Amino acid sequence: MGYIPVENQESRESTIVRTSVIGILVNVLLASFKAVIGLITHSIAVTLDAVNNLSDALSSVITIVGTKLAGKLPDKKHPLGYGRIEYLSAMIVSALVLYAGVTSLVESVKSILSPEKPDYSVVSLAIIASAVVAKLLLGTYVRKTGKRVNSASLEASGSDAMFDAIISASVLLCALIYIAFGLSLEAYAGAVISIVIIRSGIEMLRDTLDDILGKRYEPEELQAIKNTIAEDSDVLGVYDLILHAYGPDRHVGSVHVEVRDEMTAEAIDMMERRISKAVFAAHGIIMTSISIYATNTSTPETKAIRDKVNQVVMGFDGVLQIHGFRADTEERTITLDIILDFDLKDRRTVFENIRTALQEAFPDYTLYLTLDIDF
Repeated sequence: MGYIPVENQESRESTIVRTSVIGILVNVLLASFKAVIGLITHSIAVTLDAVNNLSDALSSVITIVGTKLAGKLPDKKHPLGYGRIEYLSAMIVSALVLYAGVTSLVESVKSILSPEKPDYSVVSLAIIASAVVAKLLLGTYVRKTGKRVNSASLEASGSDAMFDAIISASVLLCALIYIAFGLSLEAYAGAVISIVIIRSGIEMLRDTLDDILGKRYEPEELQAIKNTIAEDSDVLGVYDLILHAYGPDRHVGSVHVEVRDEMTAEAIDMMERRISKAVFAAHGIIMTSISIYATNTSTPETKAIRDKVNQVVMGFDGVLQIHGFRADTEERTITLDIILDFDLKDRRTVFENIRTALQEAFPDYTLYLTLDIDF
């Protein structure tokens, strides 16, 4: 996670392209052998496995194109770059996998209704066994590389290759069962293969949609960034950390920090510069906005109000945090942000109940409450 320099982006791009090219060559080679074997042996399972290899090769082509387009330098129209194109290419790959699974299932059902007896040879079995080994090695390599360079497309391709190895192994098992017992299970194996492909396509599509919609970051990642910010001596609290992804390795963020209310504008400016440098150095994230909450407990009256507010609000189930507190004893106003757990069945009702309880505790004050988001 983070924003990587141009030279590292170029290295990442070349790694993805090189890995994808290897995947294309291996899949085309396997598809060719399996297609020949499928036609010779009249095995629908082997033929569908060959089609699956071709779809994998096409997926690798799309990954290359998407990576190339996503690697374009930022310009006036897209100042944060084109990294999100990788999400679109991953969606296309997912759709292709899903389409291949559906069409394969249709052909499998046709073969179940109108079966043909397969005719295996030692050579065909040896090629299928070799395909299992090849796919295991390819899947391990591609997935490991995808994790290293943070490429969702490569990780998906690697996982898909591992599935293919299992599928090819099942085809080989069906062939051995037919040779040993004369029981033809190829069409049924083809149906199972198709279902596995469909499931894989749906999962890939779901993950890509999560990236496009904007999903929650891992708690460990968010906490690590908050810890980096909290290390600054002038920061009393860190809240509302929001990150936006403009590609797998391009992230910008904003945050609220609580500071002493006597800090000068110059001191705040210096603190913000320190935080921006520290976050970028530790996490590679560009902080586009650092907003300020000033502590409001410098007088006994405001401190007593804050303690009472905290007691009332935290007495409700599902309250994760309160922040942004400010009490103006002259204007008679209380301002507060409240974070409620998404697991609550009716967050709005709980929020209104909190408002009612606070209003009863402070009848002479006007309340400005915000139902904040749990990031």
